[in-house]
Amino acid sequence: EGAPGFFRGNGASVARIVPYAALHYMAYEEYRRWIVNGIPGVGTGPTLDLIAGSFAGGTAVLFTYPLDLVRTKLAYQVVGSQNLNVQGLVTGEQVYKGIKDCFSKTYKEAGIKGLYRGVAPSLYGIFPYAGLKFYFYEKMKSHVPKERKKDIATKLACGSVAGLLGQTFTYPLDVVRRQMQVQRLSASNSHEMKGTYDTLVMIVQRHGWKQLFSGLSLNYLKVVPSVAIGFTVYDMMKAYLRVPS
Repeated sequence: EGAPGFFRGNGASVARIVPYAALHYMAYEEYRRWIVNGIPGVGTGPTLDLIAGSFAGGTAVLFTYPLDLVRTKLAYQVVGSQNLNVQGLVTGEQVYKGIKDCFSKTYKEAGIKGLYRGVAPSLYGIFPYAGLKFYFYEKMKSHVPKERKKDIATKLACGSVAGLLGQTFTYPLDVVRRQMQVQRLSASNSHEMKGTYDTLVMIVQRHGWKQLFSGLSLNYLKVVPSVAIGFTVYDMMKAYLRVPS
């Protein structure tokens, strides 16, 4: 496929990340405010960020999951001859022609349920991941000297570590989610995986527990800078818009 093959599904990814990021940070601020106002005894600090971040992540996933499913399906399929077939893909021909076509065919196959295939492990993963991400970020910032808190380099460093730790702890569920999303495209699956636990057991039995962390190092290259930049821009925009912390 050449260089364009590396960007397959990128259109759906871009279409998803804009509303996802907006919902994630907006929901985080709202949940944080609701918790502080509704449960005065909870106080402020990293624990509050853990709770608010978890619910914010779940909210963002629920509203944007179909786009994540489409992105994964478009990225997984292979165009070309049977010799290019990888990971048990049924055919070398293009299964989906684009975002709209993927949405349409997925909906015709299984309705709304089909568009949310694999959402359970996504939620299981995003709750701890989003919560831990905000927790580690705010926890690290709390140990930064006051005169360094506004430094961009400091924010990037805190965001990088937060993304790395959050991704490491929750990555196996991300592997399970993607396996469930693309199972209909795979000829190697002898039976349909009915849930998160079923898929998790199947992966371990067939490939061993190390498969649950397959691709983690490569994922670091994407997630760590993405989270670092996201938190940095988020903090800078809060300061610019004078949003109270």
